[in-house]
Amino acid sequence: MDLQVGDKVKLIIERETPLGYNVLIEGEIEGLLYRSDVFSEMEEGMEGIGFIKNIREDGKIDVSLRPQGYLNVIDHDANIVLESLRESPDGYLLVTDKSAPETIRAQFNMSKKSYKKALGNLYKEKLINITSDRIELIN
Repeated sequence: MDLQVGDKVKLIIERETPLGYNVLIEGEIEGLLYRSDVFSEMEEGMEGIGFIKNIREDGKIDVSLRPQGYLNVIDHDANIVLESLRESPDGYLLVTDKSAPETIRAQFNMSKKSYKKALGNLYKEKLINITSDRIELIN
């Protein structure tokens, strides 16, 4: 199988390790999903989509649950926040760039750093307004 960094692949969680989770890529190849790349509960046998993060010199493969590359990640994260705002009855969210990392992780399945980058991107595009206590969708 010819895999490249950034490829979208099917994953099956095999087992938890001290570093994260051993996964089966496309039903054929072993890979590693690092704990720092996981933002939700994982169980053995769980299936999902992942992305090739790195192919090491020793042939081992690192995977991520998020697309690779700055623009792909920012667009993906910004879309998650934008959809949450659009689904909000009042057009705002009470999760700001000052919110606790745990709150952001629970609501958006992303790190605080990723959330802040997504907010910055949406703000630059003049799609949101950021106040001290909320994020508002600009109509």
